[in-house]
Amino acid sequence: MADKTSSKNNVKVTAEGIASAARAATGRGLPPVHLWNPPFCGDLDMEIKRDGTWFYLGTPIGRAPLVRLFSTVLKLEDGKYFLVTPVEKVGIRVEDAPFVAVDFTAQGTGKEQVLRFETNVGDFAEAGAENPIRVERDADTGEPSPYVHIRAGLEALIDRKSFYRLIDLGAHEDHEGTRWFGLWSGGRFFPIIPSAELDG
Repeated sequence: MADKTSSKNNVKVTAEGIASAARAATGRGLPPVHLWNPPFCGDLDMEIKRDGTWFYLGTPIGRAPLVRLFSTVLKLEDGKYFLVTPVEKVGIRVEDAPFVAVDFTAQGTGKEQVLRFETNVGDFAEAGAENPIRVERDADTGEPSPYVHIRAGLEALIDRKSFYRLIDLGAHEDHEGTRWFGLWSGGRFFPIIPSAELDG
């Protein structure tokens, strides 16, 4: 990986340096990034594209374990994304959501249904009160963009093949005074589209 630095207040940070610090701080499970409040050290030329590909200096990061490592120290603050270690914090760009939900499993049916999502970086999350599903629709085309919360404010864009499978599990329910087509998971109903807007 190229060694390009980000600097602020004479502090220089590289992607390799962040990776090394993250490895040192990571034990079993996810590191406690919510407990870390290090100084901001500037921005890295790193971006997560809509399809979940991570880029550094304009080049895709091809090493899956490195992408996974970076994803474990990702933090969302005031609408901005950072990679955080105990001693440094650097900004990165995220085109849409930081993760992509690439698969899911469904257990139970109806109101007892539980949807468990898997992301492109190996996270798992059960949709429910703590991990809601939401759908945004393009104002011009009506095209839906479905998301599921994964952890600590970080969401995954649900990929197209998974969303099509989810539609097969949908149901019509009254929600806030309107009939909606949506999904049950973890005892919660998540609306997708008003029933009246569905053809037929």
